[in-house]
Amino acid sequence: MSPLQHKIIIIAAPSGAGKTSIVKHLLAALPGQLNFSVSCATRSPRPQETHGVDYYFISPAEFTQRIEAGEFAEWEMVYEGKYYGTLHSELTRIWNQQQTPLLDIDVKGGLRIKQHYPDSLSLFIEPPSLDVLRDRLTARGTESASSLQMRLDKAREECGYRDRFDHVIINDQLTVACQQALALVQDYLAK
Repeated sequence: MSPLQHKIIIIAAPSGAGKTSIVKHLLAALPGQLNFSVSCATRSPRPQETHGVDYYFISPAEFTQRIEAGEFAEWEMVYEGKYYGTLHSELTRIWNQQQTPLLDIDVKGGLRIKQHYPDSLSLFIEPPSLDVLRDRLTARGTESASSLQMRLDKAREECGYRDRFDHVIINDQLTVACQQALALVQDYLAK
């Protein structure tokens, strides 16, 4: 097993906190070192999302079959009826390319990965406040009033797990948060 097979970078946050923007920054800043781990999801793709690039969009029945087959390193029902998970095969694919998997993942899924892979680096991206998070989610234009409230309630709960991560980055200014994440990742990869 190569040293890279012990390394995983976990970026977790409540929905709308900016984790995907930070992940994209890290991938652009460290080409050839990091590789995006494509998660499985049972939700429908958003207009700008591509199957196999952003997520593997699969049916709930297929997701359940893969759970039963033990194919997931972690999985979670993040929202009612909406499952997300990280495949063992995805981590292996990236390690076989001599790269480090970069996971854009929900908070509980991130904690599960950290439990199974204790040498991983876990970063919790926190919004400056729930009011700011509400504004960000509203600006997306993808949320109904009820789904917005559900995401805010979940964010409040997820922020309670922040201290279980290696580092917390408050995403008040995206450029600063990206710089902080990059410095932490570079330090981790250098070890």
